[in-house]
Amino acid sequence: MNGPVSNPFSLAGKTIVVTGASSGIGQQAAISCSQRGARVVITGRDSERLQATYFQLAGDGHVQVVADLTQAADRDRLVQASGNIDGLVHCAGQQKHCPIRQLTERGMTDMYAVNFLAPVMLTQRLLQANAIGVQGSIIFLLSTAAHTGTRGVGPYSAMKAGLVGIIKCLALEQAKRKIRVNGISPSAVATPMWGADQLEAQKARHPLGLGEPQDVANAVIYLLSDASRWVTGTSLVMDGGAVL
Repeated sequence: MNGPVSNPFSLAGKTIVVTGASSGIGQQAAISCSQRGARVVITGRDSERLQATYFQLAGDGHVQVVADLTQAADRDRLVQASGNIDGLVHCAGQQKHCPIRQLTERGMTDMYAVNFLAPVMLTQRLLQANAIGVQGSIIFLLSTAAHTGTRGVGPYSAMKAGLVGIIKCLALEQAKRKIRVNGISPSAVATPMWGADQLEAQKARHPLGLGEPQDVANAVIYLLSDASRWVTGTSLVMDGGAVL
């Protein structure tokens, strides 16, 4: 007689940190993780919106930390509040439309701080603290702009493309501890980052239509769960067929 079948997609017993959890994909990722049984540590810069996410989490034992992850002191505070974790999901980010010829040094520095420096240095601090458990999972939210040319988003595209390189290096460095490192590259997803007119213009480019935050959250669950135990160093492109 066969024994009970375990669910490889369950997150029960795992503690997951989700950045950018106050809205959009980060918010849905946090909610979906909690629904799969995870204890979630959520962080964002807006206390009211983060509280709204907190109230939607299933289960108990969750933690919320208001933080600006471009600041080293706030990253340290988040690491202290998180304790030992099993997964890290980098959803915090910022996109601004700016052709290269109009780019300012300040604008480039701001994009670097939010989209590249903050997630990389938070990961470093957690690894230094040995806070990510064996067989843990680190996920960077990227973009299809990391893989294809897109007018007007050069700085954003560059930072996301840079993370692709970080993912590959981290995956090799952390393989000895069975820690997986992957990225998710969505195309247009209906979140507050996009204006209504922008989303409308994107519809024609996507044979399967525009994505929803839940679509990306489902991929997050897969990469956090034991179902992806043999997957590392990759970037899962989710674009509804746009690049075809």
